[in-house]
Amino acid sequence: MSTPLPAFIRFGREICGDLALAEHREWWLADGFGGYAAGTVALSLTRRYHGLLFDANPVTLARRLLFAKVEAVLIDGEQRHPLTTNHWASGAVEPSGFRMIESFRLEGSTPVWRFEIGDIVVEQRVWFIPGKRVLCLGWTLVRPPDRPIALEIALLCNDRDHHGETGADAHPALSAERHDGALQLLSHGEPRLFFASTHGRFDADSTWYRDVFLPLEQARGLPDHEDHFCAGHLHLDLLPGKLTGFSAAAHRLDPLADLDEALMARHCHDGNRIQHAALCIQGYAGAPDWVRQLLIDSDRFLIHRATPRPAVPPPSTIAYWNDRSELADGAAVVAGYPWFADWGRDTFIAMPGLTLSTGRYVVARQILENWAHFIADGLLPNVLPEDGSAAQYNSADAALWYIEAWRDYYQHTQDLAAVRHVLPVLKSIIDGYTQGTHFGIGLDPADGLMRAGEPGSQVTWMDARVDGVPATPRSGKPVEINALWYNALRTLESFVALLGEDPAPYARQAGQARAGFARFVRPEGGLVDVLDSPNDNDARVRPNQIIAVSLTHSPLDLTTQKGVVTQVAQHLLTSYGLRTLAPSGPGYRPRYQGGVNERDSGYHQGPVWAWLLGHYALAEYRVTGDAAQALSRLDPLRDHLQDAGLGSISELFDGDAPHAPGGAPCQAWSVACTLYAWHRLTCALDKQKRAAHAGIHSSETTP
Repeated sequence: MSTPLPAFIRFGREICGDLALAEHREWWLADGFGGYAAGTVALSLTRRYHGLLFDANPVTLARRLLFAKVEAVLIDGEQRHPLTTNHWASGAVEPSGFRMIESFRLEGSTPVWRFEIGDIVVEQRVWFIPGKRVLCLGWTLVRPPDRPIALEIALLCNDRDHHGETGADAHPALSAERHDGALQLLSHGEPRLFFASTHGRFDADSTWYRDVFLPLEQARGLPDHEDHFCAGHLHLDLLPGKLTGFSAAAHRLDPLADLDEALMARHCHDGNRIQHAALCIQGYAGAPDWVRQLLIDSDRFLIHRATPRPAVPPPSTIAYWNDRSELADGAAVVAGYPWFADWGRDTFIAMPGLTLSTGRYVVARQILENWAHFIADGLLPNVLPEDGSAAQYNSADAALWYIEAWRDYYQHTQDLAAVRHVLPVLKSIIDGYTQGTHFGIGLDPADGLMRAGEPGSQVTWMDARVDGVPATPRSGKPVEINALWYNALRTLESFVALLGEDPAPYARQAGQARAGFARFVRPEGGLVDVLDSPNDNDARVRPNQIIAVSLTHSPLDLTTQKGVVTQVAQHLLTSYGLRTLAPSGPGYRPRYQGGVNERDSGYHQGPVWAWLLGHYALAEYRVTGDAAQALSRLDPLRDHLQDAGLGSISELFDGDAPHAPGGAPCQAWSVACTLYAWHRLTCALDKQKRAAHAGIHSSETTP
């Protein structure tokens, strides 16, 4: 029996028929290889990153828009009913097919539109076939009248970088041709995109649709209109109760004989994500609908990635039941859609929640091993650029999160062989930080703390820059870097002891770091954000201090931990995450808005970041022992899954209520840290309930 898919993300005409509300809600699909598709409930394009097929380079993950949109018109005798919506630079909204949408829903990851036109009811779906890099679009006559109904579909194409825009006059090299009943898009005479269908007839075209307006790009102060090339048309006769449609891919493909079967493969893939977690991991058997939706969503961030670096021989003799199918040819994390690709810091903040909390241990091991190749001078890259250029190492915390990910991996798998294999790499990180490395990262022997940053550099996660200048300078001794440093030392102490080596050197360093960490403690409660910065200590109330409580190895005593949680709760806690600056702090930005520079300058000056909510919930549980209360902190995110990037969690939110979502609509660490905290707290709550039932009081509150 297939696993039931969550079905709570659904809207009727009250949302679908209101253009602003329908466009505010976006659907996002991932092909499993770094490519994606995206759009709005209204079926309009509102940003340059909306389109039906953004294909990724298998090595660099550079993505290009190839297939922008379908312009579908329902044919009922002499009547024509457009089932699409477009904004134009003139200000017109034409056609306005959103008015025909009776409802929208997600079937797992698959968006479904239902149109009602008199006595005709038609459903439209779009999905990627798992593991195939093939996009499918299908339509079904749900309530067929007793007369023929057909669709005329214009196929709007492109060939550009996904960060760019296209003008027809500057891109004359696109053409189209029919070949063996299929349709091909060509660029400079070379095939770029292929369409196939067993249900309809293709005709080639070469018309440009000019001046499509993109309102979200206008809001960001960027070029706000572009042109798309109509490669051809598809005539499709609709059939009662049966999916008819077509497939598209950046490689040659055979037409699909049965779209219903292809859709079932998508649904089974989504259901398997839920079933796998329930079978492998405690707590998921009775998971609520929004957590099951996040399990499906977590899959979009884990991708196949070809890599030119040499393969590492498998370090472990442990085999897991899913070894053969889990991204066997290379795994990576996409940090967020649409702007981000393979980022080091994001990968290892997100990896535990995406893989270990969902039972995907093989994927976790592959990601950890793949990134070991990139360790240099103790550092892990912050970014692997999409243009294929050299890795960028400007991160003081990526390598420390990497060590934490290994700690978590071992806790879940007891895979000591893998730890033995990687231990020299982990030691090299500690040595690099101790001896001093790039970007001013190095140990201060006076207090055992880690300093990081130099003029013009930005090496913490608060790394936005405006015109090359750090927007949130944090050079000195950032609090979360030193919490991660202490955690890394305790982890190495444990690992070397497990492998029969002397842990004393790491224990001594950890003791020095713990003693020095007392310098962060503020008499009134909470922690200083940055010690010994160029302008003395930075004592503004920021959320980075919560990491010193949420990590497994905390350098703080329980009383101080409680003070941190209290301070964060009073000044930074919101329904969706933690503010990056207290509202009373100088420079606080209540709204994340304006052009790119305005947004970047305020990126960490007040906006709420969702990934920190999971860390807060774990920290709260640690100091209170109340797993139910801590778990309830995550509940508001269920409502958010019906907003912005549907079924996912946004990158950030406004600092002031009502905390409108912003940034990337689908962010890996937002989803991952939520799943991670939910799983840990659910297990803790279950343990407390069982202890209470047995008449035992458990004092263990370490998450």
